[in-house]
Amino acid sequence: MARFALKPGVTAALAATTILGLAGCSDPGAAAAPASGPATSAAGVKQFNLSPQQDRVAAAVDPAAAALVPEAIKKDGKLTVAVSPFAAPLAVYATDNKTPVGNEVDIAVALAQTLGLEADIVPTAWADWPLGVESGKYEAVLSNVTVTEERKLKFDFASYRDDKLGFYAKSDSSITKVESAPDVAGKRVIVGSGTNQESILLRWDEENKKNGLAPVEFQYYDDDSASSLALQSGRADLTFGPNATAVFKAASDAKTKLVGLVDGGWPLKASIAATTKKGNGFAAAAQAGLNHLIEDGSYAKILDRWGLTAEAVQKSELNPAGLPKK
Repeated sequence: MARFALKPGVTAALAATTILGLAGCSDPGAAAAPASGPATSAAGVKQFNLSPQQDRVAAAVDPAAAALVPEAIKKDGKLTVAVSPFAAPLAVYATDNKTPVGNEVDIAVALAQTLGLEADIVPTAWADWPLGVESGKYEAVLSNVTVTEERKLKFDFASYRDDKLGFYAKSDSSITKVESAPDVAGKRVIVGSGTNQESILLRWDEENKKNGLAPVEFQYYDDDSASSLALQSGRADLTFGPNATAVFKAASDAKTKLVGLVDGGWPLKASIAATTKKGNGFAAAAQAGLNHLIEDGSYAKILDRWGLTAEAVQKSELNPAGLPKK
């Protein structure tokens, strides 16, 4: 069975973003959750295992997938994977402040195992992964990378999650459903400036105003604490942002609830994918390995462990349709 190795390389910037990713969350390291999923308290708060000692879902070698690994990658027996420990539950530093843990790490380790390789996990600033892949420093990136047509010019992809955005309301809010533009009419919505979700919300708002509905009140905050306070105090009705981090926060403190999911590329579907160097052949092996994990149930267990079942794919696709260049 493949081993898991962690390569050092912690930067101050990554450490700072880790602190932000963990802000407001309880430390579940003292009560590690089993691989079957996070434990839930009587108050509905889920305890995720963020300790360095991880009870990961083990994966068996798939000979057919392993045979597709290019010789240049398999010769040292390792799969060097870049992850960006910036936000739970995707990837974050554990309670020891040096060990990356999270969904992306678990997927990377399981993928390496099914390909008969040892996962060599390298903490990497998100902005640095493109050059690292192009130069051959990293053989794959699992860092919440969305497939775009522009990125497909330089990289190959094997999808492993749907890119989802989530609308969240205060847990006792009367709002129960946000599915389309009319559902946000007249609502006070917190959204990140310059983000894709802001672009979607602006289009919905324009549609509402054309139809004579009340406009959205856009609210912008510099940090998560201010955003949370606005929602909990009743100054805002909804937040709209990446679902993965929002669902983790909601599960960790039970103060918010999911009321609507939107494709990250609305109205188009967007895919999160393992990213590899263009033309080196590894993406096909990654796709085969991921499909093996999906078929044997390991993949579902990993996503359940981190609360990301809503973002599961039915199968990994090789170079799926990417979001168009804006």
